[in-house]
Amino acid sequence: MDASNPIPEQTLLFERLAPHRSLNASGFMLVMLLLGGLSFVLGVSFLMMGAWPVFGFLGLDVFLVWLAFRLNNRSARAFEEILVTPVRLVWRRVSVYGEAREDTMNPRWVRLETTSDEVSGTTRIALTERRITRVIGAFLPPARKEKLAKSLAAALATAKR
Repeated sequence: MDASNPIPEQTLLFERLAPHRSLNASGFMLVMLLLGGLSFVLGVSFLMMGAWPVFGFLGLDVFLVWLAFRLNNRSARAFEEILVTPVRLVWRRVSVYGEAREDTMNPRWVRLETTSDEVSGTTRIALTERRITRVIGAFLPPARKEKLAKSLAAALATAKR
C-alpha cells in the first residue's frame, strides 16, 4: 500500500525468482568432508611411498573445489521480483553484491515477448515498454520460464481489462 494512495491495490501476480541450488549448507559440508578425508588418506599413502608433492596437489584440489562451491553459492544471492497490479508492474533485480535495480511500468503499455525453441521450450522472457526491453528470469530453466510466461501473460491480460 502506498502512503499517497490509501486504497490497497489488488495483487494480480507476485513472483520471486532465484537461481536453483541443489546443494544446501549441510550437503556442502558433507561433500567437503568426504572429499577432504579421501584426499587426506590418498595423500598420506602417496607421502608414505615417497611421492610427497602429490600430497600438496591433493590439498590444492580440495581448496579449488571449495572455492568453486563458494563462488557458486555466492551467485545464489541474486534474485528478481515481479509484482503486477491493475495499475503498475514493478520489476526488481538484486545482484550478487546487493545492488538493486527497480523499474515501475504501466501494465497496459507493457508487451510480453517470449522466445521459444522446439527442443528446449521457452528460452527467453522479456518485458518491453517504450522501446526499453528488460529480460527477466534469464537464470531459470525453460520449463520454469514457460510457466512464468503463462502466469505473467494472464496477469497482464487481467490488468489490461
